[in-house]
Amino acid sequence: MPETTEYAATFALVDTDGDGRICARELAALMRNLGDETTEEQAAEVVRAMDSDGDQRICLEEFARYMAQNRS
Repeated sequence: MPETTEYAATFALVDTDGDGRICARELAALMRNLGDETTEEQAAEVVRAMDSDGDQRICLEEFARYMAQNRS
């Protein structure tokens, strides 16, 4: 299991409602703020790829695992 503290600050920026989970709406909003034209449907696909427990949201542990596996 990757260290979650390494990714906590980034996770918190995306988790705009502070509920400890990232939903497709929050991810799409972040991408739009960064200048990307990501739709909520596209963001939902990304969430599904990262979501290991099937709740359609990303927790910090899922986020950290995904980020650690996809480092360049």
